[in-house]
Amino acid sequence: VQLVESGGGLVQPGGSLRLSCAASGFTLSNSFVSWHRQAPGKERESLASITSIGDGARTYYVESVKGRFTISRDNAKNTVYLQMNSLKPEDTAIYYCQARSNWGQGTQVTVSS
Repeated sequence: VQLVESGGGLVQPGGSLRLSCAASGFTLSNSFVSWHRQAPGKERESLASITSIGDGARTYYVESVKGRFTISRDNAKNTVYLQMNSLKPEDTAIYYCQARSNWGQGTQVTVSS
């Protein structure tokens, strides 16, 4: 059972990135999946989540990313995405996905000019 994040990198303010969370060993479509981030010296913060297909695949966002970030799922690829637009320097952090009791290793996002 494993989650692997990818897609992080360095981007200028106002830019976009799409993070991926690929699962092995279990099916994401049957799972509640969430994205989190942790900036240096700060607590881990929950950003967005998507419920299982059976629960309507409803999405939730923290206020600070609402309208800029979008969580989605590709069931064929067993992957959940986090599309991040209008990125700000304060979005700089390590981003993690979480499903059931599993966490990925994280992917670094740096927003800087």
